Amino acid sequence: MSDQPASPLLWRDDGLPGSRLYGDVYFSSEDGLAETGAVFLAGCGLPEAWAGRTRFTVAELGFGTGLNIAALLTLWKQTRPPGARLHIFSIEAHPISAADAGRALGRWPAIAEAAGALLEAWPGLARGFHRLDLPGFDAVLDVAVMEASPALAAWSGAADAWFLDGFAPAANPAMWSEALMAQVGAHTAPGGRAATFTVAGSVRRGLAAAGFEVAKRPGFGRKRERLEACWPGAPTAAAPAGEIAIIGAGIAGAAMARALRQEGRAFRLFDPAGPAAAASGNRAALMTPRLDAGDGPAARLFAQAFARARTLYEATPGAVLSRGVRHLASEDRDAGRFARIAAGGLFEPSDMIPDAAGVLMASALVLDPARLVPAWTGEVERRSVAALSPHPEGGWRLLDGDGGLIMRAAGVVVCAGHLSGELAAGLELGPVRGQTTFAAGARLDMAVSFGGYAAPTPDGVLFGASHQRGEADTTLRAEDDQDNLARIAGRLPTLAGDLAGRTLTGRAAIRAATPDHLPLAGAVPGAETLLVLSGLGGRGFCLAPLLAEHLVAGLVGAPSPLPRDLVDAVDPARFARRAARRSGGRQPRAGASQSPAS
Repeated sequence: MSDQPASPLLWRDDGLPGSRLYGDVYFSSEDGLAETGAVFLAGCGLPEAWAGRTRFTVAELGFGTGLNIAALLTLWKQTRPPGARLHIFSIEAHPISAADAGRALGRWPAIAEAAGALLEAWPGLARGFHRLDLPGFDAVLDVAVMEASPALAAWSGAADAWFLDGFAPAANPAMWSEALMAQVGAHTAPGGRAATFTVAGSVRRGLAAAGFEVAKRPGFGRKRERLEACWPGAPTAAAPAGEIAIIGAGIAGAAMARALRQEGRAFRLFDPAGPAAAASGNRAALMTPRLDAGDGPAARLFAQAFARARTLYEATPGAVLSRGVRHLASEDRDAGRFARIAAGGLFEPSDMIPDAAGVLMASALVLDPARLVPAWTGEVERRSVAALSPHPEGGWRLLDGDGGLIMRAAGVVVCAGHLSGELAAGLELGPVRGQTTFAAGARLDMAVSFGGYAAPTPDGVLFGASHQRGEADTTLRAEDDQDNLARIAGRLPTLAGDLAGRTLTGRAAIRAATPDHLPLAGAVPGAETLLVLSGLGGRGFCLAPLLAEHLVAGLVGAPSPLPRDLVDAVDPARFARRAARRSGGRQPRAGASQSPAS
């Protein structure tokens, strides 16, 4: 018997996709593509609305088969302003399979290229936000797999155009409630527009109550009328974009460089030792999530970060050494915990497979940092940044050890691991020393995690690592290699036998950790253009790609891929907020405007 949930889609006798849950069709029986063009694209004033824009955001209620998005992408590629970037946010509580979507979209050759790109990146079933790259269209799509109201509460964006395309109000009234229309209004940019196929009185009243100016327009096909709605105001001009400085060329800095490059933002990256020289520079890196049962912020952060990192690493030539990591149970209760995690819906059904020994993380990766990190950093300027000074006209001056000016930057992202606090004061960071051990010639079929870990490499096995909180000395210790070997003997006796008598080579590096074991990703308190990405602990290769995209979204004025509560969970100011609550004071939430430090 299959563990896969029943598809929400059923194929009707007329060959059209219908909803098993709502008894409605996904698109018009006359011509779904023509309906999309008339109702949603023209109804939102596209393509004229994005003329002269550098960024444009479209949001949608009801992702369905992806038809509206494929049509949008086709029009965008044909008419977009040079160098412009499209951001799309869509919500789908009941996702369908890529196979069903491909069957539905295959009837329209005119959108075949966009449909193909969409299907190749198709979102999975896991609850939460899914980011889909559409590089051939200079676009990115975030799909929220959840109900509409919590999805909108979680989204940070403001749409220039809204496609309101849930199933009919009579079949799915929750998708058209006045409360939901108020949320749509709250996420609409000045001058934004919304369009829908329905003219139901409740929908008109809900949009009007939210603040839209609503008008009926001639409908498509047998529908006599449709709705267009306009939000007051005019689109705001994009702010001038200056260069960003990144300090540190480990996986955090590399992820920042990749994300800035993806968004077309100029940057310079500084590290006196070059790429992957410190904690990101081991022979191999495990890309695994932290396994938290339940639905708390940490569990959702690691699940979303894991899925995003996997997609990006798989797309980087030479980055992946092997696939699959077996996480061994350490306690009797672990079996139940792993089963709850696998059934919790935050991971794809094939990602977490519990068994008698623990859980197989089938999509976890062993990475080659020596190839991955430089591929993402690009050019690294081997200079030390000794100090940062706010510029009186905005931005920051980067200074060398003699006080000389290195550059003036519009913004700075400090990715210097446990040393980040030397450039950005007030961070809750501490060092954690870790020593790994390498045995050349040893063999291991699949990476194993058990508190420690063992990972196959092309020429041996890497294992470890020690965990010495508060220590920042990288001098090698023979006893640490022996401790690493003893842990292998206790959990992996077959590998221990292979390691016997082999020459062992150690490497020590310092990780950065926070008191609550969650990363720092956001503005340094009191300085909104001084950002930090650090405190990643031993999960940097899992966390950095998604968190870098979150930071870059703020720098370029785009919607964050992170839900709002996860933005708060990683905000560097969270510790000050907690302290203020304990003392009865108040501190700004993540993303609140603050003045540069002086």
